[in-house]
Formats: sequence, C-alpha cells, structure tokens
Amino acid sequence: MKTIIFSIMYLSIASVCLADPGWPKVIATSDGTVINIYQPQPEYFSGNTLKSQSAISVLKSNSQDPVFGVFWSVDRVATDRDTRKVAIESVKVTNIKIPADSSRSEQAYIRTALETNIPKVEDDLSLDDLLASLDQDLEENKLSKDINNQLPKVVYSNQPSMLVLIDGAPQLRKNKSWGMNVVVNTPFTIVQNKDGKYYLYGGSHWYTAPSATGPYAYSNDKVPHKIKRIARKLKKSERETNEMADNVAPDERIYNIIVSTSPEELIQSDGNPDLAPIEGTSLLYVKNSDNDIFVDTKSQDYYVLLAGRWYQSKALNSNSSWGFIPSNELPPDFAKIPEGSPKDHVLASVAGTEAAREAVMDAQIPQTAKIDRRTATTQVEYDGQPQFKPIPGTNMEYAVNTRSKVILNGGRYYAVDNGIWFVSNSPTGPWEVSTDRPDQMDEIPPSSPVYNLKYVYVYETTPDYAYMGYTPGYLDSYVYGPTVVYGTGYYYDPWFGDYYYPEPWTWGFDMGYDPWDGWGFGMGYGFDWLNMDYGYDWGGWCGGYWGPSAYRPAYCSWGDRYHSERHGGFYGRNAIGNGRTGFDMRYANNLYRDRLGVIPRTNAGRSSNFYSGRQTVGNNVFSDRSGNIYQRGNQGQWQQRINRQWSPVRNAQPNFTAGLQRQQFMRERGQIRTENFQRASNFSGMRASSGGGFRGGFSGSRGGFSSGSSGFGGGRASFGGGGFGVRR
Repeated sequence: MKTIIFSIMYLSIASVCLADPGWPKVIATSDGTVINIYQPQPEYFSGNTLKSQSAISVLKSNSQDPVFGVFWSVDRVATDRDTRKVAIESVKVTNIKIPADSSRSEQAYIRTALETNIPKVEDDLSLDDLLASLDQDLEENKLSKDINNQLPKVVYSNQPSMLVLIDGAPQLRKNKSWGMNVVVNTPFTIVQNKDGKYYLYGGSHWYTAPSATGPYAYSNDKVPHKIKRIARKLKKSERETNEMADNVAPDERIYNIIVSTSPEELIQSDGNPDLAPIEGTSLLYVKNSDNDIFVDTKSQDYYVLLAGRWYQSKALNSNSSWGFIPSNELPPDFAKIPEGSPKDHVLASVAGTEAAREAVMDAQIPQTAKIDRRTATTQVEYDGQPQFKPIPGTNMEYAVNTRSKVILNGGRYYAVDNGIWFVSNSPTGPWEVSTDRPDQMDEIPPSSPVYNLKYVYVYETTPDYAYMGYTPGYLDSYVYGPTVVYGTGYYYDPWFGDYYYPEPWTWGFDMGYDPWDGWGFGMGYGFDWLNMDYGYDWGGWCGGYWGPSAYRPAYCSWGDRYHSERHGGFYGRNAIGNGRTGFDMRYANNLYRDRLGVIPRTNAGRSSNFYSGRQTVGNNVFSDRSGNIYQRGNQGQWQQRINRQWSPVRNAQPNFTAGLQRQQFMRERGQIRTENFQRASNFSGMRASSGGGFRGGFSGSRGGFSSGSSGFGGGRASFGGGGFGVRR
C-alpha cells in the first residue's frame, strides 16, 4: 500500500527536561521484583490498535542494581477524544530485549508480568503525548481526495456585518405557538408578521425587511408586541437548555445584514484594514479583523484562510478574485510565524509545521467504543416511502428522504447512527449491530452527502460485542495533503417534503482551526444569533441549528408530527455535545457517551497494589528501534547502557544524538500540550466571555504556544467543550 510521508520542521525549545510525574510506572511482583516502565514510544496507532516500545528497568529482590531493557507490544486501546485519553485494555508483548545473561524463564516471567499488570498500572495515556511522539506515515486510503476547493462568492465589509444563510429559497411554515409563519430552512430566527413584513432576530435586536431575503434594517423599537414575545421565549428556552447562557454578555452592536440563499463567505474588518507586522517574517496581518487575513510585503498579495484552505488575491474588496493556493505553495514566511504570536493558530494550516503535523495525526485518531450487540439499536423513519439514489463510483445507493444515513448495498441496508453501524434486510428495520461495513465505502466520492460515513469503522467483533470507532472525518474534518481542512466544499441539496432534512455546509460560517480548540465558528455565531433551541414542538416548526459539523438533523415536521428521538448532535472537537450546551470541556463531543448499547469504560480493573505512587527515577530513559537504551542527564548529556553501565554517547555518534534529541523534544511538546488541555478544561467556563478577547489573557496557561490578538467582536466561537467558547 502506498504511503505519503510529510516532511517535518522541528521547532527549537529549551533543553530543560519536563519530567512527567506519572512516569515511570511501577510493577511490584509477588517475588519482590520491581519493574519500572518508562513512557511508551509509539510506532503505530490506528483504530483501536497501538504498537509501541518502552524502556524498562528490572530490579530483583536479591540485587542492588537494576537491569535495563526494552519491550515491544501490541495493545488494544479505547480512545476518548473528549478527555484526550487513551486507555489500554489489553497488552500483547511481541518481543523483549534484556541482557543476554537473563534466562528464558526470567524473560517469560517479565513478559507475563507486563501483559498482566500494564492495564492495571498504566493510567490512561495522554493522546497528545502519543500524537507528539508518533512519526507515522499516512496511509493513502486515509487521505481525502477530490475535495472541492473552489471558493463560493466572497463579500468583504469594513463594518460589522452578519451573513444570514438560507438553505435555498425561503420555506415558510406556520408556527402555531408563535401564531405566525417562520422560515424553517435557516439557522436564524426569521418570522413573517401578519402585515407581510419579515423580522430577523439576532444580537438582542430585531431587523425588518419586506422580504425574507432582505434588505434588512435595524428596527429600533418599532417591533410588534407579538414578535417581542418571541425573543423572550427564545431567551427562556436558551436558559433552560444552556446553563451558561446567562453568563454571556449580549451583543449590542448593530450589524449590516447580508442574506444569501447559497454558500457564501464574509470577510470583514472594523473600519479600514489595520495592518500589523509579524515578527521575523515579511508578513502583515489585518489586526482589526477576526478573519485570518495576511499581506505578503514581498509580493503585495493578500492571503485569507477559510475552512482550512488558503486563498490569494491582489486586492481586499468585494470585487476581489480569490484563487486557491495549496498550503505547501505558500510563501516560506508563513511557516516562520512564531508560536506565541497573535496568528500562531494558522500554523496548523501551513504545510511543514509541527502544528500541521500534529493536526494531521490527530485527524487519524478515532473515538472508539465497545458496543453491546444485544441492546444497541436504532430507528429509521422516512418522509414517505423510502427513496434511494446511486452513489457515484460505486454499486451502492443512499436514502434521500430521511434524516438518518442509510446505504443500500447488495440487497442489505446499512445505517450509521452516531458512529455505530447497523444492518437490516429492510430499509425500515428492524436493525441490529453490524459486524462489517460495505466493501465499497472507501470509494465514495466527496461529492456525495454520505462521504463522511467512510470514516466510521468496525474494528473487531465477538458474539456479544462489536468494537467500533470514528475519526474526525465523520465530523467533516479531513486530511487533505499535508494539512487538515473543514468540509468537502460541496453543496448538497436538502430534502424538502413534509419534512425538511438539511445537509452540512462547508462555507458561510468562517470555519477556522485552532490547535487548542479544534474547529470553530467565526465571530458573531453565538447565543444571540444562531437558534439553538431544537427539540421543541412549536406547532410543527423544526427550528434549530444546522450548518457546519455542528449540524443536527431536523427534529420535527412541517406539519403536526414530531420526531422525538435524538439523532445527530453538535460534532467536532470540543463541540457542543449530544444536545447539551454546557461548558464542560471534558464532555464535549463523544457521540457514544451515555448512549444505549455502549459499554461505558470503568477503572474497576486498575489496582493500586501494583503502583508505588512514588517515583524514584525520572522520565528520561529512551530506546531506539534496535532496542538500545539511552538516558538523558540533567545537563542534557546523553548516555548509553552498555554492559550494565551508563557510558557517554560520544560526539562521533551524531546519528544517535540527533534521533534522541528529537524523541526528547517530542516528549516535551506532548507534555506541554497535555498540560495545556488540562488547564483549558479547568478554565473552560471562563471561555464564554463575548467580545472580551479572552484568548489573550489565557495564553499564559498554554505554555506560551498562544497569545492574544486584537480585533472586534466576539472572536471565534469554538466548539468549546460542550458549549460555545470564545477564540480570539
């Protein structure tokens, strides 16, 4: 199988060893032998399989000096992307290397002790530690091909503006609770008064227009009393569904409203562009904008980052022509943007940077689950009789008139419900947990609305359980070349019938990637604009958010029917999770969480009897792929274990030190990322400040890898841990 290897640009950091207090782990066996297990060095991580090697030291009860060695293992793991943890469920030691004078029986004893006790003594591994340490080729079938990079219409504004998106021609339906017609195919609240005027609600203000598509003008206080009551109902329902809504300051600005019935992007600045330099580069950035807009002083070209894709233009105005430019063809100075500078988050979208490498690795890591085949089930309902359309390039078909994702393959029907594969002999069920998935899943093109299903996997099954998982591709985060992008770039026609079933959008929400928060909306898309109140039966209106990966299928019909079962959820790393809109970053976007039929993980198998709780040695021992053992001293000097003694690694051995320095660097970087995530979790509630630019004040807890930036407005509303966070 072909692989693609990405070149890495490593950053220089201080040589201080950041010893993780959790390593090494200690196993104390029944005969008094003590085994220290040093931090694993992963070699391969895919699905629920982790292959790694670890240095160990073995101290027998009748010996004064430990024996150092290394073992290789294949582990079955469970990944929780919410907590950024990887749990080891079982271990198979495939090889072990310790001094030759150790007997076979001693080696077998150590092997058994490791396989038996590692799942008990090793606390959940840090996902960020593993990603930082991996140097893994990307398999070709993991790449997203034929992504659409053609940018739709781009509008530039130098005053605060709001892009109001409608999914095609406005569709009006009666909202019995409100007593008026409502535009249902939009995430915004647009109502029609009895006099024929339309009212748009957002930012604690009403705007009025003669048509659903505008032009809208600020209505001041000239709003009918009946419509004012709608705002009170919206605020009440927001408080009921979001425990932090009262802590978000209302947006009092008056916006210029731009309406579009097709995908469109809005870039803007607060007044004329205020350009500021980026230290050490020839780049300027637009300081008074929440978009990522740059100027290369060498070419005088403008660059903007939208949905993880770069676009280039000679001018910054509404008539600008923006052309796509691959991330590996950007001017070299983009890769020189300093970490800690106001625009450091764009490094994840610049080919060759460490941030881009980590984003690509992260996009390959699945959220996994153990599914109970006896209790897990799903339901699929159609708007009328089931209708299917062919999937180009395959022999499969997909259902078009249901909010569920259903595929017809070889006379059998497969459905994916929140990352779980089901199968049935009928399009309506009954459904049972599937032990496989259709063979042609990897052939589905991005132009198909079921493209994301190729990123949901069945890893293994037993008579009682199935082990499944989904990577961020299921949530519309794709590896495209040497970086990640958001969405396929294609527009998918929604279903209009008695029901309205929308499809996810790539464009229009200023989707941006932050290494700390994942994908997030652009400024303004927060509590006061997007209608987050879904699941309520308001006379048959299916109001509620749709759009990017936070897309939630419609809940109810345009008539009097109501779909009460929960499907979908806010997707994406640190996303609003599964119908919740709280601010707990630890419970963000695991679609398996609290789902019937999913076996929850417990720590019942772990035993403190095997763990000393006290570390007598540092986390400074490494092994190379040949099994040689090295340690790093406090002054940065390297030593190799030879003949049971530590000997200096001489300058004549540069290949040794280069590889070792890299391992040490990646271990330190992973530890910083882990600490930053933990701090971010502790401060997640504070991220709800709107308009305050909290990212700048929070950067100190991110290990210097991020800093504030000025701008106007509420910043980027990230999928921040079960609720909206604010990214500046």
